[in-house]
Amino acid sequence: MRIYISVDMEGVAGVVNWQETFQDGEDYGRFRQLMTAEADAAVTAAFDEGADEVVVNDSHGSMRNIVIEDLDPRAELISGSPKPMSMVEGLDESYDAVLFIGYHCMAGTPGVLNHTYTGSVLQYRVNERRLGEIGMNAAAAGHYGVPVVFVSGDDCTVAEAEDLIPGVHTAQVKVQAGRQAARSVHPHKSRRLIYDGVRAALAADLPEPMVVDVPVVITVQFDSTSQADGSHLLPGAKRIDPLTVQYTAPDYLTALRAAHALLQLGV
Repeated sequence: MRIYISVDMEGVAGVVNWQETFQDGEDYGRFRQLMTAEADAAVTAAFDEGADEVVVNDSHGSMRNIVIEDLDPRAELISGSPKPMSMVEGLDESYDAVLFIGYHCMAGTPGVLNHTYTGSVLQYRVNERRLGEIGMNAAAAGHYGVPVVFVSGDDCTVAEAEDLIPGVHTAQVKVQAGRQAARSVHPHKSRRLIYDGVRAALAADLPEPMVVDVPVVITVQFDSTSQADGSHLLPGAKRIDPLTVQYTAPDYLTALRAAHALLQLGV
């Protein structure tokens, strides 16, 4: 059994402020350790449930956060950026299941550090369905026929995942009290919740992969016209209104790579 783990940071227990997630931020070193520990809990659970191979993708910011020597030595780590498929780099049809650790909810929803990929996106839609990073990346897994079976994060994240992926297992490690405030469980408890949740997810019947109809139309609404100006430079992009750019692709992987380009150009 091959398991793929994508790890973000905003949904880690105890994380509530942007300064805790930036490499030059106050206490960043502490919180990257907490991120690493939650990733390792998922890795250990996967191996204990019978996995033969586990690959972890550092999916936050610069994607150079996870402390590799603190991971289970049986795991492999993908890190650094830019990566062609970003938060799902290296994922393909050879995997049996995908886990999302430390994820957060989409922009405009009441979760801790909510956003969609960058701080400049108001809405991201795929075939008119509004998605955040959970959906963006679950659809990439679905392109390969691989299900997302487990997601950890705050209460808003858990609700988003359960609405999007029927049958997904989750671990709620904090409850939002605002965009930069939360009531969090102790990190030791979050690791136990993740460990137990991953084992349960891999032992249960797997949910159906999230498959997107083709052709794929992605729509990005930015919070300023200057960002839409930059995004519109991508060949094939269509300006819908002063804030919104749209792109049509023949398959979801092409659409996702185009989305990453739109978001980078729109920074």
